[in-house]
Amino acid sequence: MSKKIVTFKETPIPLQFKEANARVIYHTYDGVWHNLTLVSFNERRKALSTIDGLREIRNVGNVFFPDPLSKRHMTLQKYEQVTKKLPKSLGFKRKDFIFLATAVNMEKVAVCEKTYGDFHVCCIATAGALNNALRMGVDAGDWVEHKTHMAQAAGTINMLLLTNVTLSCGAMARAIMTATEAKTAALQDLDYKSTPSPQIQATGTGTDSMIVVSGVNPDIVIKHTGGHTKMGELIGFAAKTAVTEALKKHDQNL
Repeated sequence: MSKKIVTFKETPIPLQFKEANARVIYHTYDGVWHNLTLVSFNERRKALSTIDGLREIRNVGNVFFPDPLSKRHMTLQKYEQVTKKLPKSLGFKRKDFIFLATAVNMEKVAVCEKTYGDFHVCCIATAGALNNALRMGVDAGDWVEHKTHMAQAAGTINMLLLTNVTLSCGAMARAIMTATEAKTAALQDLDYKSTPSPQIQATGTGTDSMIVVSGVNPDIVIKHTGGHTKMGELIGFAAKTAVTEALKKHDQNL
C-alpha cells in the first residue's frame, strides 16, 4: 500500500472504511520530533485540497508542526521547501502525497464514519480554536500574501474527508462547502466566540483546511453533495461529529 516508513512508532487508526489504511506516524523532520495522520490507498485517487488544489494521489496526511518546526518554517519560501522535502523523508514522491499542517498533536485526532446503503463517508479531523477563531464577513485579515512572512496562528481545524464512491469535481467542491457548514455548526453548538470579536460567535479559524478524497467506484458517480442529498447528509454528519470531538479533545484538555 505504501513504502515502509522509518518511525519511532506507528499507531493504527481503526476504520470501517476498508479502502484506506489510516495511522498516526511518529517521525522526525529537520531534527524535530512530530507526528502525522497518514491515510494511504492502493490506487491513485482524485483529491481536492484547499492547499494543493485538484490532484491525483496515493496518500494524504495531516501533519503536526510543533513550535520548533513552526518557527523555523513560517516563511512562505521555507514552507514550500517543506512540501517538497517532507514527502521524501517519509519515502513518498511529492506527486503521491499531499498534506495539511496544524499545531494540534495527532494524539487528539477524531474520526467519524457514516454509511447509507452503498455510500460510506469518513471524516478524520483535528481541531483547535481557542486563540484563532474568527467570524467570516466580520473580522479583518492582517496577512498580505505577497509579503514574506505568514501570519502566525495558534489553532486550526483540519479535515480529511474520504468517500468510497466516485465524486465529480463539482461534487468534491460542494463537499467542501457542506463540511464547512457542518464545522461552523459544531463551533456554534459549542459556543465558540471570535478571538478578535469575543461578543459574537465564530464560524471557523483563519487557517482551516480540508482534503476531499474521491472513491474509484465506476458504477456509482455522485454529482451532488449539498444538504438535500443523502451524500451531503452523510458528509455533514461525519464532519460535524468529528470536529466536535476534536475540539473537545484538544481545547477542553489544555
